[in-house]
Amino acid sequence: MFPAADEYGIEIEIDESDVERLLSVTPADVEAAPSLTFSRNVFLPLTTACRYTCTYCTYYDVPGQASLMSPEQVREQLRLGADAGCTEALFTFGDKPDDRYTEIHDQLADWGYDSIVDYLYAMCELALEEGLLPHSNPGDLTEPEFERLREVNASMGVMLETTADVDAHAGNRRKTPGQRLNTVRAAGRERVPFTTGILVGIGEDWRDRAESLLAVRDLHERHGHVQELIVQNVVPNERSDYEGPSLETMRRVVAMARVCLPEEISVQVPPNLAPARNLLDCGIDDLGGVSPVTDDYINPDYEWPALRELHDIADEGGVPLGERLPVYDRFLPESPNGDSDWVTERIRTALAADDDAGRRYRSLVGKW
Repeated sequence: MFPAADEYGIEIEIDESDVERLLSVTPADVEAAPSLTFSRNVFLPLTTACRYTCTYCTYYDVPGQASLMSPEQVREQLRLGADAGCTEALFTFGDKPDDRYTEIHDQLADWGYDSIVDYLYAMCELALEEGLLPHSNPGDLTEPEFERLREVNASMGVMLETTADVDAHAGNRRKTPGQRLNTVRAAGRERVPFTTGILVGIGEDWRDRAESLLAVRDLHERHGHVQELIVQNVVPNERSDYEGPSLETMRRVVAMARVCLPEEISVQVPPNLAPARNLLDCGIDDLGGVSPVTDDYINPDYEWPALRELHDIADEGGVPLGERLPVYDRFLPESPNGDSDWVTERIRTALAADDDAGRRYRSLVGKW
């Protein structure tokens, strides 16, 4: 179905009738969720280096300008987040940055790390020490990398974006649908509770959106690992003039996602980018990670809403708003319906700890 995935041996067969069904979906075909959730996080842009040069992205910096957070800077931010009552340490950076940026690689070597993955592992350990559960978004990873990083991560993620070949990903350094699908599959094979998503408005058409959603469903049906899917609208920024999708488009895509995906997968929109108030009746049930102490470094021009604003969104929809952990209940042994095979001993120990962090974690389990 997706030729770009052939080199990774990924076989995803999508029934044409499923595509046609999704293309016919409207917001009238779904019901509003009974509640909304969010995760309170501290955002840590470990490095702004990336091997890709996507035309809509303001996150990456060119070689010679990219930053790399030091362990001291990471610890400072972690403590800031812990003091603000956060439960999630959101680590993010570009794909394989030390492959392209010699200065980043050299700095890591000076600190005693062979790669950015090694460094991420150590910083996740630091997060656990400071009372936060790591959720890492490190771009495309292999199965051995997931196997290692899952030990110190409560959950992980990567945006699929689209299964289509779009000009937004063009150039010598381009991400491909096959690479992204391979990463989503690798996470499932290594039993990592996983977040993924589609990006709306980067040149894909309606059929591409339907096929992307069905590809996520297919991989989840095999591995059971997808905990949430983000429907994210592209936004104008200093590097691109992509015209964001209309409200009507977002309403329809969110409804398609809700109809396509099984009930256990949450459908999320980022409240600093998308008109969440106008999407409540289309099936969203999560507002993602929101930080009370750090910026959205992926979209720095778009501030996080305050917690009061999240409550306002939920109140307008007549639904309760609840805080959750970065890993969903069904993956936790502490939850009545949880499965102990999904989180490692390191994470279970953190959840069971008799300290402020452990008690804070457990207070959120089983509530939503």
